Amino acid sequence: MQVLANLLDNAIKYTPEGGHITVSARRIPRGAQRPSDGPRSGVELVVTDTGIGIPEKDRPRVFERFYRVDKARSRELGGTGLGLAIVKHIVEGHGGQIRVEGHVPNGSRFVVRLPAEPEARA
Repeated sequence: MQVLANLLDNAIKYTPEGGHITVSARRIPRGAQRPSDGPRSGVELVVTDTGIGIPEKDRPRVFERFYRVDKARSRELGGTGLGLAIVKHIVEGHGGQIRVEGHVPNGSRFVVRLPAEPEARA
């Protein structure tokens, strides 16, 4: 819940009025993840927005504590610069991965992949 809350909070903060935020989730079948993830199935959660976006040069650092892409705008909107660091910590603590991508023509796309045990068969 905290991961989704933090990702949505950022999407709402940085998407101007009239923009769009999309949340999607899908099950990743066993064997569809990277080979290093083993034979486990998983879940992929994606939060996409049409906000101001994150420049490519800043994307590797957005998960660092206190890192802010636009310091002036962040001061104006509030926040501590810890939201995405917390997201990464939670996701990795559950054995998952998170990445951020640009969303053409603007905006951001955050992709969270979490391992999940296969459903029990009756």
